[in-house]
Amino acid sequence: MVTVCLLITAAAAFVTWQTTPQYASSARIFVATTDADTSQAFQGGQYATQRVASYADLVPKSRQLAEQVADALGGGDAGELQGEIEAQVVPDTVNLELVATDPDPVRARDIAQAYAEALSDLVTTLETPDGQTTAPIRAQIVDNAQVSDSPVSPKPLRNIGLGLVLGLLLGVGLAVVRELLDNSVTSPEDVALVSPAPVLAHITNDAQAVKQQPGDALAGTSRWAEAFRVLRTNMQYLEVDNDQKVFAVTSSVPGEGKSTTAINLAITLALTNQRVALVECDLRRPLIANRLGIDGAVGTTSVLIGKVSMREAMQTYGEGGLQVLACGPIPPNPSELLQSKAMESLLAQLRAEFDVVLLDAPPLLPVTDAALLAAETDGALVVVQYGKTTRDQLSHALERLEAVDAKTLGIVLNMVPAKRAGGGGYSYTYQYDYASRPDRKKGSKVARNANKGDTAQGAIPLHRTAEGG
Repeated sequence: MVTVCLLITAAAAFVTWQTTPQYASSARIFVATTDADTSQAFQGGQYATQRVASYADLVPKSRQLAEQVADALGGGDAGELQGEIEAQVVPDTVNLELVATDPDPVRARDIAQAYAEALSDLVTTLETPDGQTTAPIRAQIVDNAQVSDSPVSPKPLRNIGLGLVLGLLLGVGLAVVRELLDNSVTSPEDVALVSPAPVLAHITNDAQAVKQQPGDALAGTSRWAEAFRVLRTNMQYLEVDNDQKVFAVTSSVPGEGKSTTAINLAITLALTNQRVALVECDLRRPLIANRLGIDGAVGTTSVLIGKVSMREAMQTYGEGGLQVLACGPIPPNPSELLQSKAMESLLAQLRAEFDVVLLDAPPLLPVTDAALLAAETDGALVVVQYGKTTRDQLSHALERLEAVDAKTLGIVLNMVPAKRAGGGGYSYTYQYDYASRPDRKKGSKVARNANKGDTAQGAIPLHRTAEGG
C-alpha cells in the first residue's frame, strides 16, 4: 500500500514537473443599453442580460472574431486562438469576463485584450440596425488585460496532494482486493479452514541461517533456531503412546522447505540425547547429503536393493550423534522402491533401533510416494510455505493423506517473515480446562513440578497451542 501511494505521488510530481506552465490574463466587458430614458432602464437591463449570454457563446466559437484577433496580433492561427480564450458571464450581472491562457504571459495579455477590443467592435456592428448609426447595446471594456507573473497551471501542491490522496485510496483498494483474493496460507486461522491439524511451529525466514551449516545455525539463540526448539517440544505430544516414533516430513508442492525443516528438526531432536535417524526418502530430488556435507553415494536406495545393510549405510552427523541415511544412487523407479517389502523392513528396523525417525518424503501433490510412505509411519508433518502455499493446495495434499488412511499430525508454517512472527518471537493462545487445572496452592509439589523441565525452555503444555516461533 505504501509503495503504491509513493508511486502515484511520484508520478503526479513528475507530470507536474514536465508540464509547461500556463499563464492567464483576463479583460472585463460591461454590456448595457444606450437608452437614456430611466423609465425603460429595467427593461434595458433585462435585454442586456439576455444578450450577454450570446456574446459569451460567440467568443470561443466565432471564426470571424478569431481571425480579427489574429490580424490584430500580427498574424497567427485563428483556430489555435479559439482554443486559448474562454468567456464567462459573471453571475447576476451584465459583465462578461474574457480569459486567455498561453505559455507566454505577455501573449496571454495581448490575446485577452485583443479579444475584448474585437468583441466590443463586433457587438456594435451586430447590434446597429440598418440605416442607423447608433446601437441600442454597447459592450464597453471596463478592465484591461494585465500581465500575470504567476502561472495558473500546473499547481504543484494541488497535484501532489491529489496524487497522495489517490495513491492512498488506490493502495487501500489494492490491499483490500488482494486480501479478498489471496488464497495463500499465512496464519493458523487459514490452516483451520482446511484441517483441524494443529500448527506446531512458525519457522521464521532467515536467509543467513540457511547459508550456515545446520549444526552451527541451530546452536545459536536466533528466533529461527528457537522456532525449531519449539517444534521439538511440541512434537513430544504427538503419538504419546509410542516410544519409537516414525514421522514423514512432507509438503504440498516442491520448494516449501520440507527437506530443510526435516534436517534442522532432526539435529534439534538429537541434541536432547535421543536416538534420532534422518532418512532421505525423496529419491527424485535428494538434498540431505549436499546440505549436511556428507557422502551421498550410499544410502536409502543402496539398502533397499540389498547392496549394504542399514547400519553400514548410516552416517553420523554433529555432536548429538544424529544418524543420517542419505539417498544413495538416484533410482529409475522411486515409487516402486518406496512401496516395496524392503522399505517396510527398513522402517521396522529403524523403529526398533531409534527413538525418533524422520523421513524426508517427496511432496504430496506431484507424486503419490509421500502419501503411501506416510501410511507406513505414525503420521505426517506437513510443511507449508507462508504466503505461497494456497489453501486449495494444502487441502488437496491432506486429502491424499486421508485417502490412504495416513495421519496428519501437524502443520509447520515455514518461511514466515520476522515481522509476522510476533514482537518477542512468540505468540500464544491459552485455552484453560477447569477440570484439569493443576493445584496452585503455595508450596504444592504439583505446582513446583509443573514449572520444571523443558516447559521452562519454551515447551507448550497440552492445553496450550503455539502460534509463533
